[in-house]
Amino acid sequence: MGNDGHSPAPTVPEAPAEGPVPAPTRRVPRPLSPLREHLRDTFWFTPTLGLVGAVVGAVGVLAVDELFVRLLQEDGDYDTVASLIKIANDMRTIVSTAGSAMLTFVGVVFSISLVALQMASGQFTPRVVRLYVRSRITKCAFAVFLATFLFALLVQASYEGEDDPRKVTTVPVFSSIVCVLLVLVSLGLFIAYVNSTLRLMRVSHVIDRIIRESLRVLDKHARGGGTAPLPPAGPEIVHRGRAGVLRDVHIARLVRVARRHGVVLRLIPRIGDYVVPGTPVLAVHGAGKAPPARALRYTVSVGVERTFHQDIGFGLRQLSDIAQRALSPAVNDPTTAVQCLDRIVQFLAAVARRPLGALCHCDRAGAVRLVQDLPGWTDLVDLGLTEVRRCATGSPQVTRRLMAGLDDLWALAPEARREPLERHRALLAQAVTRAVPDAAEREFALVPDRQGIG
Repeated sequence: MGNDGHSPAPTVPEAPAEGPVPAPTRRVPRPLSPLREHLRDTFWFTPTLGLVGAVVGAVGVLAVDELFVRLLQEDGDYDTVASLIKIANDMRTIVSTAGSAMLTFVGVVFSISLVALQMASGQFTPRVVRLYVRSRITKCAFAVFLATFLFALLVQASYEGEDDPRKVTTVPVFSSIVCVLLVLVSLGLFIAYVNSTLRLMRVSHVIDRIIRESLRVLDKHARGGGTAPLPPAGPEIVHRGRAGVLRDVHIARLVRVARRHGVVLRLIPRIGDYVVPGTPVLAVHGAGKAPPARALRYTVSVGVERTFHQDIGFGLRQLSDIAQRALSPAVNDPTTAVQCLDRIVQFLAAVARRPLGALCHCDRAGAVRLVQDLPGWTDLVDLGLTEVRRCATGSPQVTRRLMAGLDDLWALAPEARREPLERHRALLAQAVTRAVPDAAEREFALVPDRQGIG
């Protein structure tokens, strides 16, 4: 990043027409929050932890086995040692079978999963693959599968050919029992994993996951709005990294940097925008010195696709994509589009009276140090409804549900926010008029119905 030019005048945040503008929300985000979200978007971290845990667990349990045998030998209880050797030899077959079969089992499960993902992404949207990658059940299942395989190999390698209770150094009894328990846990997780994968292929569960993630992000990143007038604008800090989608920013670090230099930073692009090297990403406001590029390293994260972490509009983007694909002539599934509209209306109803347009992040003293631009009400309404409305003119089930949704949102939204809803209602009526020549059919298609055709 570097300094260049001057920033435009800050925009006034959008707020509801009714009631006072709330004060900026005092938020001190967790420093590890971006790292945690980035790790959730990877598939390697949890299975790697499982392998490390398997090694540590195997070393620990085998040490317990060795200590237990040594204590018995010191007490002269060789009969118990002989019994343990017999038990361990009987369980050796189970451990050997688990070690040889578990890796093959993981490969078969993963192959089936790829086929299921291919079907789901082709039927709904390619972005549903993120749901699979972020699934805790999926990661835990593969972590336990691999951990069981590695644990079984380590236990199998600890078996000795010595059967004399006076000469044996270790008898892997407890470790064999743990291996059997891991096999049982793997079977239970396999059932949960299959259930989770089958749910991923059902559109109702997919859109439910999307809306739950969207509402979680909304509650986390759209609480409170409004901002005091910003100090005069100074230099802009340009992006020096690779090109990509702005996934998130390290809020806690930016707040600390701004406080240390006595300035207010304003994020110029929105989360989800595509940024290229040389474009401005941060504007510096105030009389303080602009932070150096070294202080701002790793504060802006770009990637190949949008994520839910700080992007309140990403859920609407996915729901709109699923609805459009459902309304395409190749799929022709208006019921799925109606289900997506249900959740789009739910999300818009949740933001109907929220202050939007900016999110202020404060330091521990309560001073605003970072201002982040959020999508406004009109932006969210257009994102959720425009493309679905343009594709829905030939399906009365969808147009009726859309009319009912517009009626509900019109009743919930403040008067100052009703204009985009009225615009979409007028555009929908015009599109149906052009597409449907029969007057009775047009009248039927524009009757509000929350079930589409109930």
